[in-house]
Amino acid sequence: MARSTWNPPSPFQTTTVEWEGPSPAARLQVAHDHARSILSENRSPDLPFRWSVNPYRGCTHACAYCYARRHHEFLGYGAGTDFETRILVKRNAPALLEAAFRRPGWAGERIAFSSVTDCYQPLERRYRLTRGCLEVCARFRNPVAILTRSPLVVRDLDLFRSLQQHQAVSVSLSLPILDRATCQAIEPGAPLPSQRLAAIRTLSEAGISVGVSISPVIPGLNDRQLPAILQAARDAGAQHAWMGLVRLVGSVEPVFTQRLEHALGTARTQSILRRIQAARPPERFSTMGEGHGPAWAATERLFQLWRTRLGFTGRPVPPARSPFRVPGSGQQLHLRWAPPGATPRREPS
Repeated sequence: MARSTWNPPSPFQTTTVEWEGPSPAARLQVAHDHARSILSENRSPDLPFRWSVNPYRGCTHACAYCYARRHHEFLGYGAGTDFETRILVKRNAPALLEAAFRRPGWAGERIAFSSVTDCYQPLERRYRLTRGCLEVCARFRNPVAILTRSPLVVRDLDLFRSLQQHQAVSVSLSLPILDRATCQAIEPGAPLPSQRLAAIRTLSEAGISVGVSISPVIPGLNDRQLPAILQAARDAGAQHAWMGLVRLVGSVEPVFTQRLEHALGTARTQSILRRIQAARPPERFSTMGEGHGPAWAATERLFQLWRTRLGFTGRPVPPARSPFRVPGSGQQLHLRWAPPGATPRREPS
């Protein structure tokens, strides 16, 4: 099935192009992002982390539902094809991260990799920016939490082993769709489910804390697959599991709708959209992945039942005391863990 090239214009653009015929096929364009900082601070209560690192902007995995598509609009690009074909690369990411760690105000809080991109998308094979950032984290013993769809993650087992010595790493493979055909229709640029399960097995056998993220759950599309996904992940060695409702913010919704109709037809798409709408929380601002209504409650019960039955734990939490230390300083700075929104305490050992 040919991939859709539809791309809604960014609301931040002053001009747009209206093609008289079909739009031309999109080609991958890579540009350098001359970033001045690499640590992004999240102050919104709807995300379960405070700090994140994203060495890239945009993502060639092209998942139709990706909430990060909207972030591309802030760059003047569209949320559709532009998001997956116009990729910005932060080549100075490792140097920026080390500079951030050496500032007196940094106390070793856990960093999330992949909040608005996949840090292991195919360009990482060439640029190795995620690995460079992880090398910095390993030297400073800074805790990390990684979320990816790519089996390329196993390349960095040596760094994960180093961080694992200090209980400072957790890896989650995103596996919302187990069926190969549906996966290729909705996540056309992402690795196959079987490849992600193989990565879970490799990480588990290496002793790395690894789990599965069934996110997003799309009512009417993959909600009934929860037991099968959890079973497959557990068989591969996953230890923790979590899920969340699809989040269709702003221009992400028309992109998702167009791609879904292209793959599944109008009738089924409309049925799925109605079920998503029924599960949306009434509040404008809600925790990411949070759902609402009796149908969503039933989905949560199904997930909890199978997670408990299979012996999974929930989202991994960072160590009670951060093992962070500045190399050569002779001092280790402990950070007592606090939930998102709270202010951690930095304590010299």
